[in-house]
Amino acid sequence: MSAARRIPNFVVFLRGVNVGKGNRVPMAEFRALLEAQGFTDVRTLLNSGNAVFHSRGRSATAHAKTISAALQERLGVQVHVVVKTASDFLAVVAENTIAPAADQHSRFLVAFAQEHSAIEALSTLLPLVRAPERLLIGTHAAYLHCARGILESQAASALLGKAGRAVTTRNWATVLTLEKLLRGGLT
Repeated sequence: MSAARRIPNFVVFLRGVNVGKGNRVPMAEFRALLEAQGFTDVRTLLNSGNAVFHSRGRSATAHAKTISAALQERLGVQVHVVVKTASDFLAVVAENTIAPAADQHSRFLVAFAQEHSAIEALSTLLPLVRAPERLLIGTHAAYLHCARGILESQAASALLGKAGRAVTTRNWATVLTLEKLLRGGLT
């Protein structure tokens, strides 16, 4: 592989950006902000605060703090930032035992957190899950399948609200696209 193009070794997620009028983070500015922090091979995905990048630094937690501070300083946006190493992100994909059908990808949420304790805390959502919904609290993430739809799910409402403040969620289609980016399958 050429030195000019390396496979990204980190994924960053911003919680609650570009939803409604608040917390606007244009992806071109987000990419520039990441590059200004010394990250390379930065690629953004969609308009919801997803990016992959390469860094010589190895601490996902330190990267999350740096990105959070830069967002506040440069763009005046204060949001929850989660950074995962590529290996941790790929472990999230691998540990999913629910495996939704392709037509259910938009109804399947994956919750990411910087600290595992935030994932464990989502077990408080279990009483809200109504069959055929399923909630799996994994080692690396939490997985919620809202078979009847996200808007119909009390568990999803709680996850996307106060109960999920320490996490950020992505649907399964987005997770799979980020996996392709990490593996070098998308340019």
